[in-house]
Amino acid sequence: MPDIICLQEIKVEDSLFPSLELISMGYEFLEFSGEKSYNGVAILSKFPLSNINKIDVVSYGHKRHISADIETAFGNIELHNFYVPAGGDIADPNLNDKFAHKLKFIDWMANYFQTQLPLNKKIIILGDFNIAPLDHDVWSHKQLLDVVSHTPIEVEKLNKIKNSLNFIDTHRIHVSHDQKLYSWWSYRAIDPLKSNRGRRLDHIWITPNLSEYLKSSKIYRDFRLENQPSDHVPIEIVLK
Repeated sequence: MPDIICLQEIKVEDSLFPSLELISMGYEFLEFSGEKSYNGVAILSKFPLSNINKIDVVSYGHKRHISADIETAFGNIELHNFYVPAGGDIADPNLNDKFAHKLKFIDWMANYFQTQLPLNKKIIILGDFNIAPLDHDVWSHKQLLDVVSHTPIEVEKLNKIKNSLNFIDTHRIHVSHDQKLYSWWSYRAIDPLKSNRGRRLDHIWITPNLSEYLKSSKIYRDFRLENQPSDHVPIEIVLK
């Protein structure tokens, strides 16, 4: 079992969160921020969590962020779990409020982490970013350039976050940029892994001062074929 699990889109009010069941599985330290039917994020940990923050990013009332400090053998880590807005179907902020919200959310993330630069913290940011940044993070770069999740403006803004602290994209460290890599396949796909029209929307990024501890990264691709699966599959890193 993983030592720490981060969840997005939990879709449950805090009063109904299954704390007792998770504690019985060994996750003694739980922090969550949920809402009925929509959004929501959670951190399940075998290690104590401190300095908990649940930021209402750009004041839309959505539960899309939770962070905590975790004391580890290689120092204190500031862990941020994000559920970035999907952004709707129209890639124009003037015509689509959901897309405008998404762009504001990503701008907030970039500005927030830029302020952390002088502090030399060990930071992990992760979650459903709802953006596939690289050409081979989607099944067809050319056909998806105008599709929300792979538009140039989204990629540009996501790269500002990455550059803010020189974050390392942990899953691309081990997989060449010219190889296809996905974590999401549409519910509409009848045989998703065979047609393989996926996108890499889920990410785990670390600051460079954690790079020496990164031992492996993995995407659990076959989970997409489980009974009643999410359209996203789990992703994982090992720090040791």
